[in-house]
Amino acid sequence: MASLSSPFTRCYCYYYYYNYNKFYDRSTSTLPLHILSHHNNHDKPSHHQITRREIVLRSSEIAVLGAIFKFSGKKPDYLGVQKNTPSLSLCPATNNCISTSENSSDLIHYAPPWNYNPEGGRRKRAVSREEAMEELLQVIKSSKPDKYTPRIVEKKDDYVHVEYESPILGQIVDDVEFWFPPGNKPIVEYRSASRLGNFDFDVNRKRIKALRLELENKGWASEDSI
Repeated sequence: MASLSSPFTRCYCYYYYYNYNKFYDRSTSTLPLHILSHHNNHDKPSHHQITRREIVLRSSEIAVLGAIFKFSGKKPDYLGVQKNTPSLSLCPATNNCISTSENSSDLIHYAPPWNYNPEGGRRKRAVSREEAMEELLQVIKSSKPDKYTPRIVEKKDDYVHVEYESPILGQIVDDVEFWFPPGNKPIVEYRSASRLGNFDFDVNRKRIKALRLELENKGWASEDSI
């Protein structure tokens, strides 16, 4: 067998990951790491093989660059509860962020808050803010929406900041915040945003929806649909 460095054999390592159109295989939602080998002295490849090879080459180059330069991005300075008007930050103009602080007329960036003691809900008794915080932390730690890995980097009595690292492209990082506003209403505000790029292929919105569905099993509800 020829070695990987042989001119007769080329080894291509690549990721296919759903929601990224260039790497998306319509036959399945996700695919693991694949290693393909092709001998130059084989018969002329079909058009399908050529197309697949081009995808492999491009995605491999991007993955290598991501590993070298760490596409995590810098942590934004404006995270946390804002001081002037207590709330989480608004979103930038890019289409890779959602926030409960946005106006409900902004269909791109707005997302409705959560209620951990909804009227007519499945709970037999109302839970305290502390109990609701524990439920939220359990869901964050036990779930990996889109296979992003959560890492809690800051926690206070009323606030949680989680960094979600992607499994590809050198650990792309998204910042997700949860805030329990003061007062008697059992409401949780949140913000989910990518540090880099202009589009997220709805990754942030899908992440929030996945977390909400897990919380609904514990008795939570959305103030509106998302």
